[in-house]
Amino acid sequence: MARDVPASPSRSPCVRRFPSQESTGILRPVMPWPQPLDPLGNPWLSTLVAAIPVVLLLGLVASGRVKVGVAAVLALVSALGVALLAFRMPWPAALGAAAYGTAYGLFPIGWIVLNVMFLHALTVRSGRFQELKGQLLRLAPDPRVQVILIAFCFGAFIEGAAGFGAPVAITAALLIELGFPPIQASGLSLIANTAPVAFGSIGIPITTLAQVTDLDVLKLSAMAGRQLPVFSAIIPLWIVGAMAGWRGIREVWPVAMVAGGSFAGMQYLVSNHHGPWLVDSISALVSLAAVLGVLRWRRARGSSSVGAMPGGAAQPAVDARWWRPWVPWLMLTAAIFAWGTRPVKESLDRLAAPSFPVPGIHQQVMRTPPVVAVAKAEKVEWRANLLSATGTGILVAAVASGFLMGFPARRMLGIWWETLLSVRQSLVTIAAMLALGNVTKLSGADATLGVALAKTGILYPFFGTLLGWLGVALTGSDTASNVLFGSLQRITAEQLGLSPYLMCAANSTGGVMGKMVDAQSIVVAGVSARAEGQEAGILRFVFWHSLVLAALISAWVAAQAYWPPLQATVVR
Repeated sequence: MARDVPASPSRSPCVRRFPSQESTGILRPVMPWPQPLDPLGNPWLSTLVAAIPVVLLLGLVASGRVKVGVAAVLALVSALGVALLAFRMPWPAALGAAAYGTAYGLFPIGWIVLNVMFLHALTVRSGRFQELKGQLLRLAPDPRVQVILIAFCFGAFIEGAAGFGAPVAITAALLIELGFPPIQASGLSLIANTAPVAFGSIGIPITTLAQVTDLDVLKLSAMAGRQLPVFSAIIPLWIVGAMAGWRGIREVWPVAMVAGGSFAGMQYLVSNHHGPWLVDSISALVSLAAVLGVLRWRRARGSSSVGAMPGGAAQPAVDARWWRPWVPWLMLTAAIFAWGTRPVKESLDRLAAPSFPVPGIHQQVMRTPPVVAVAKAEKVEWRANLLSATGTGILVAAVASGFLMGFPARRMLGIWWETLLSVRQSLVTIAAMLALGNVTKLSGADATLGVALAKTGILYPFFGTLLGWLGVALTGSDTASNVLFGSLQRITAEQLGLSPYLMCAANSTGGVMGKMVDAQSIVVAGVSARAEGQEAGILRFVFWHSLVLAALISAWVAAQAYWPPLQATVVR
């Protein structure tokens, strides 16, 4: 039996050279590489270096002088440099992390965007979108009400069923067809997609957080349901203010308050008395019904602010086939909801859902305390679950809708190919963004930033909530942020004598405010609103909204931690 040759001091301690491989120079890992939290031996310097890729990306995108795709590639190169040179990550692991992020960006994220845009193209070619536009204008001619109905109510329903970029993609496309400028349509969709994110995709962020932290899922749901509704109630007012200023709120504030209040009320009740699974779906349907009821009541009273066409234009008679333009979107909603349920997912996964360990990175990186309670190797597997992917459900809805609209199969295939060509650059950008996020995560740079925020002592409830915001801004996912920092939140909270439920829930609820500035969401919104190349404008539109809302929810969590009247709301 061949014996291991002792590694020389100049070689990495994570690999050994086998005698039979001396001639080929092949190195094989025999133990995972532990992520260093302070790779440079100076916490301040390590934190500054870890932040380089994020600062570079945001700076280049905000400058408007560099295309977002180029900015993503440059930031990815810098992230690889930081990982290899500062964190001393093995190069096979660094390349594996980038490859995994690229693959995940194309599938499932890019797959969702592509097929949503395919459905949109079919409705435009058939004329159904123009019919839908006319009906929405008759139902709510005021653009401020339209954005509440579409971006907030309908977007929240889609978030509850699918998430992962689908709500922003769909609502931005709808708003652009109603005449909203591309940057405005994208920005408003992003701001509106904050209230439902913590309970999105049938409650996956909260259920995943429970698995990561080993805390009770119902208590986590209840705690999140005592933090987020305060902000869900004001988001409709906020998006109207972002669109039309505070003066623009005056005529539609009752509609905005009904939308936000009904959503927040149901969000609290369902999260506290049922669990995280149906929070968004029920809240969105109740909010939508409440808004439609208010519109009907105001129209019956003859209100001039909503329910009448601008300039007093006469309304055309309602077509007997009024339902036709809604069919594709109803089929889309049904497909997304079905594909989001556990029985359907499990059934389709049994048919075909192979997982492929990513070479160089699978179980070759070890997260260490205090980020996790016990050191463990990271599993990095790319799932080719083509059948159960949300994008496939969207494609099924699109094809079925295409047949109902009279498209032959050959014509639909041509439109799908044209759609693919039109979004190909954006798909590459999404892939680069996800590669950047995974290199940052798997190199440990994100953990270095997180640990720095965790060392804030009595201010930790405020900065710990901002940690959730940072996690979503980096990864583009509230679920990923919970996986990333959930254990750290529990450990730090218990060390400081705080409720672990308070801070773990805060990681998720604070994270929703980072959803509007993460690069993935901005690119998805830009593609859907046909605003490619205008990502810098979208970022500038939403950045301060994200920062202010993140600071407000952080202050709210801090008040729950220390202010006696609110301490009673904290789950123990």
